[in-house]
Amino acid sequence: MQLGRSIRIYLDGGEVSGIRHAELVNWTGQALHCPRSRFRELASGWENVVSRPGVYFLVGADLLAERELYIGEAEDTLVRLGQHLRDAERDWTEAIVFTSKDENLTKAHVKYLESRLVERAKAANRYRVLNKQQPTAAGLPRADQDAMEEFLMQMPILLGVLGHRVLDPLIKTDEGEESARTFTYAVKDAKAVGAVTDDGFVIFKGSTALKNITETMTPGYVAYKKELIASGKLTDAGPVLRFNDDVLFNSPSAAAAVVYGNNANGRVLWRTADGRTLKEVEEDAAGA
Repeated sequence: MQLGRSIRIYLDGGEVSGIRHAELVNWTGQALHCPRSRFRELASGWENVVSRPGVYFLVGADLLAERELYIGEAEDTLVRLGQHLRDAERDWTEAIVFTSKDENLTKAHVKYLESRLVERAKAANRYRVLNKQQPTAAGLPRADQDAMEEFLMQMPILLGVLGHRVLDPLIKTDEGEESARTFTYAVKDAKAVGAVTDDGFVIFKGSTALKNITETMTPGYVAYKKELIASGKLTDAGPVLRFNDDVLFNSPSAAAAVVYGNNANGRVLWRTADGRTLKEVEEDAAGA
């Protein structure tokens, strides 16, 4: 059984949409979330948190199928964010900065963290990571490496609380958990396999979808399917389209609609290996 955690979040000015400072109880790290439009407030009121070595995440606008993400490090993260603000080529809407409350992070430490964060974000495959090359991890003594790995273990918690689960895999790999939630939807030449998750519904890599898009399909689903094709997550595979990555949908019906090419009720179309619909599985869980 995993233990619970306590988190403190401070809303600057009492605004949910403004700057937020988050920390885990009994952890030396801290996170600061700042909308791009609030950078002036960040520079004037939070320099004691961000004017030090740290790692940062620049999150792009929310698209239908994916969001863009850039991960970086700096000896002075405030200065580096100011440079990104003036960089017209890099478009971002939110910044999340991680530093240490006791100022024990060095340049070598944050370079190591940057390398590991890019690696983990790409493996999680939730956002499109814009880092063109894998950053080189600094050569740290074994004790420092272990300390940074421990620091890294806490970061997904605060990232998730601040709205971006960029380091969390789409599917948990705990033994028995994935198979217990696996569902299949077969229609004509297409067959997709997926699973219910805390975020919605994930269709697994290797699944297939019909190519057609009907005129009656909800415009939002049409746009989503076209974006998946444009991004290369759905590619031509003869009579069908193939999923080249695990893809997260906000509902089972959205997932079924993209597979079918028309509006669909995912709760009656997705079935377990023994033939039960997702609706039946959920009704059983509600009864229990």
